[in-house]
Amino acid sequence: MSPPHKKYGATAKPRARAAPPSADSVLFEDTSSPAPAMHNQGYYTPGYNMGVPSNDMQGGAGQNNLFADPMANAAMMYGSSLANQGKDMVNKEISRFMSVNKLKYFFAVDTRYVLKKLMILMFPYTHQDWEVRYHRDTPLTPRQDVNAPDLYIPTMAFITYILLAGMALGIQKRFSPEVLGLCASTALVWIIIEVLVMLLSLYLLTVHSDLSTFDLIAYSGYKYVGMIFTVLCGLLFGSDGYFVALAWSSCALMFFIVRSLKMKILTSLSSDSMGTGSSAKPHLRLYITVATAVFQPIIIYWLTSHLVR
Repeated sequence: MSPPHKKYGATAKPRARAAPPSADSVLFEDTSSPAPAMHNQGYYTPGYNMGVPSNDMQGGAGQNNLFADPMANAAMMYGSSLANQGKDMVNKEISRFMSVNKLKYFFAVDTRYVLKKLMILMFPYTHQDWEVRYHRDTPLTPRQDVNAPDLYIPTMAFITYILLAGMALGIQKRFSPEVLGLCASTALVWIIIEVLVMLLSLYLLTVHSDLSTFDLIAYSGYKYVGMIFTVLCGLLFGSDGYFVALAWSSCALMFFIVRSLKMKILTSLSSDSMGTGSSAKPHLRLYITVATAVFQPIIIYWLTSHLVR
């Protein structure tokens, strides 16, 4: 007899039907919220602050302690007073050799003045009134009087001349920082020598005029305007254009220097003659004015001839 077959389907237990989800249970676990901090276990969890104060908190506390410390406040006040005293000493020493307010006077210019002054420098023959105007024994600022000397045009012209010299040397494949530095230092040294010679000549001849050192620097620096014009014409039109521009700028500058210094040096003859007779050699004053004017074309040629070939 064959053994009886078991009926697995009949004896299998029926599946228990799952209970409907309650309000507390969810299908997927929400992991978007951060995990609760485990303070009791003492485990380290990445991203959690384990009680160490941050740098911002430490810095803020340190700054608060610093400002709350009376010794630190006293040290800061003492350092500030020392800095102010040092600044006052530096300004006092600078004022001994150079007046800042007087230097500001020579830079009190505007666009209208600059354009008029450039026209006078290049075409001085049409200008009629060369007298410097005063207000209560004080000369008017350059923006108020076109005949007043300034340092803005000489400074800008000097910088432009150095840049133009670098461009001219670059076009001729002769540019190098050493050559450009030599060109700038040579131009600066010529200005210093010219001003020192003028000051020494006025001192030896006991000329009492209102010419200051800044005035002499201004009149000596106006030559850079003619030098820029000369170099540009040389680069554009060759050697012929260079010499034509050199002749024009030299004559214009000589005329400008003579007419300007005439109002500063030669007009002091009458005041000296009414004094104690200190002006024993009035013709030498005229020689100083003419020599200063004649010397300008020589410097222009010396500083520009090597830039045009």
